[in-house]
Amino acid sequence: MNVEQMKVVLREILARTDLTPCIVGHRGVGKTAGIIQLCRETGRRYQPIRLGQMEVGDLVGIPYREKDVMYWSRPCWWPDDDAPDTVIHCDELNRAQQEDTLQAIFQFVEPPSEGNRRALHTHTLHPRHKVVVTINPPDGTYQVATLDRALIDRMVMLYVETDYQCWARYAAARDLDQGVRRFLAANTSLLASQGSPLEMDAEPTERGWEMVSILRRQCRFPRELEMEIYAGIIGKEAAIAFLRWCADHAARPVTAGEVLNHWDHVAEKLRAQRDDQQAVTMSDIVATLTGNGALAPEQEENLVRYIDILPRDMRFGLVKSLLRIPPVAMALSRDKYDGVVFDAIQAISAEAR
Repeated sequence: MNVEQMKVVLREILARTDLTPCIVGHRGVGKTAGIIQLCRETGRRYQPIRLGQMEVGDLVGIPYREKDVMYWSRPCWWPDDDAPDTVIHCDELNRAQQEDTLQAIFQFVEPPSEGNRRALHTHTLHPRHKVVVTINPPDGTYQVATLDRALIDRMVMLYVETDYQCWARYAAARDLDQGVRRFLAANTSLLASQGSPLEMDAEPTERGWEMVSILRRQCRFPRELEMEIYAGIIGKEAAIAFLRWCADHAARPVTAGEVLNHWDHVAEKLRAQRDDQQAVTMSDIVATLTGNGALAPEQEENLVRYIDILPRDMRFGLVKSLLRIPPVAMALSRDKYDGVVFDAIQAISAEAR
């Protein structure tokens, strides 16, 4: 992806999740500039920390004692709970000069467990503050350390590459020299060398699939970027197989469980279903409620919403089947649902006579 696409993805991840994006890219591609631009656009404070220049004490603070208890002072870069929303940019993660520095930052870049705050030693970070990591790829052309697989597994890896059109828009916005811009327009290959491939061989893991689940549920990415995003978490092969499976199942009929429990997510799909798909959904609803017709109040409302969107003949058929299930019949016979099911019940009564 290019820098503009990176900003789109970052915006979603930082606004909607506690996951840690790690941006991988060659020197000068615009990783840091893109993060700074995003902070300005979203009104966040930008706080960089260059890990290549830090020791453990710079991260966890200097120890001091009060009576017989040891504490650690808060580092100057650590935002207070009441500080403005901040993006902490862990720059040059794989340039940390000492192994213990890399081990210390490990806890900080790990997403917090549910209900807890992100932490570093004794310090905890308010959920409004977010963390972003950037690194150069370990392709042999940079003096960087190879990251532990367990560390990679805790971040959403985003691979950013040179893109002339993206750079041209940036150059125009910054009013860069016209001569440079015209030259590169005619010689796009001289913008930057792409270098070696960036992929760091991500593999599917339980944690990786959980991150994919969080992103799919909470974020909305451009469809053309989904493959790149998920491949950076679970690997290209698993991402291809998963998205292919999603495409194959996109046309499947909506299930009874989805109608009753997740109406807001499937309402539009239900309205667009063909009659044969609608018939499958209706059959599943009848089969499900025949086994257990007890409905929670929200499920009852969702069932009536579904009946309401059906064509008149299909509505009649579904209501006729549902009235054979006593608990459901009692629910549908309530006065408040007359506007939806009254015609169907009248037709059924007339048919019986």
